[in-house]
Amino acid sequence: MGAAALAHLARRGLRVAGLEQDDVPSERGSSVGETRVIRKAYAEDPRYVPLLERAYVLWHELEQSSGEPLFVRTGCLNMGPPDHPAIRGVLESVSLHGLPHEVLTAHAIRSRFPAITPSHGDVGVFEQDAGYLHVEACTRAHARMATSHGAELRTRTRVVDLDLHGKDGVVVVLADGTRLTAPRAVISAGPWLASSPQLSDVAAGLQLSVERQVQLWFPRPPLDLPAFIHFLDDGAFYGIPTPESVKICRHHGGETTTPDTVDRTLRPADEEAVRSYLRAHMPSADGTPLRSRVCMYTNTPDQHFVVGRLRRAPHLVLLGGFSGHGYKMATVIGEIAAQLTVDGSTPFDLGLFDPSRFTRTP
Repeated sequence: MGAAALAHLARRGLRVAGLEQDDVPSERGSSVGETRVIRKAYAEDPRYVPLLERAYVLWHELEQSSGEPLFVRTGCLNMGPPDHPAIRGVLESVSLHGLPHEVLTAHAIRSRFPAITPSHGDVGVFEQDAGYLHVEACTRAHARMATSHGAELRTRTRVVDLDLHGKDGVVVVLADGTRLTAPRAVISAGPWLASSPQLSDVAAGLQLSVERQVQLWFPRPPLDLPAFIHFLDDGAFYGIPTPESVKICRHHGGETTTPDTVDRTLRPADEEAVRSYLRAHMPSADGTPLRSRVCMYTNTPDQHFVVGRLRRAPHLVLLGGFSGHGYKMATVIGEIAAQLTVDGSTPFDLGLFDPSRFTRTP
């Protein structure tokens, strides 16, 4: 989100600097792991769909300008019990926004995608115009766009002091003693938003929590396979196929942690949770994992994003709490950050993401 915001701010002609404590992309952050699902048939809330429509346009533009493939269309299958809230949410989204889709029975899922074994009584909602993003390549492409338009990108740069209400706006002190000042700022700190002492005033009242998440890759079955999300009674799993492998992960269910203390090693229980799912629903992929990675979700209480200007500090735009489903919208969130910073408003409805919604009093 930070790289996308930097790109869109620079493209509008602003003098802008991006500060990153690691590299871009950060190996310690939440936006790594090769791939992320992108889809419009959205279970979380139909109000995300306009953002996704714009995100598709912007990903295409970024892909064209970068000269490398960023978006791979495999289709995406949402499946689960017909009365599951997520399946109802997907059907509401496709209905309200007229999205092309197919509704499949469990038998049709098995016939169409024989590598997948749905639960008895499951239904599927298949969206052809969906797939996955190459996340590291996308983030690097945003960073290149930013610097090509004159942005200064400082990596491996640690912020040791931050005054958000200085006489001249925002004052940042770096570890080497450098002081930077700016009238406006965009804060996109990923899981560090929940725990960084320098950002405690910004994050006050947001009720953010950081969750440890494990990604596992397995040999890909030699069968037609879409990206998929399987909603079960006791959780959800998702899969992302590439030509070489399939990434299978549990969606949520990880322990609460912090970005500086998270256990990044693969535990036997991590592997068993995913392989138990594979034995039941994709037995042809139940082999020895090819590799693993631990990342993090930064969650809000309602699982919706935090995107907007802070009411007590309108010169600040806050991006955070993406709750494990935000990356697909990174480029439009970057555009929105630029609109809020430069224009003070955006044509998108951000009511769902208002940073003040957790601190309002009756």
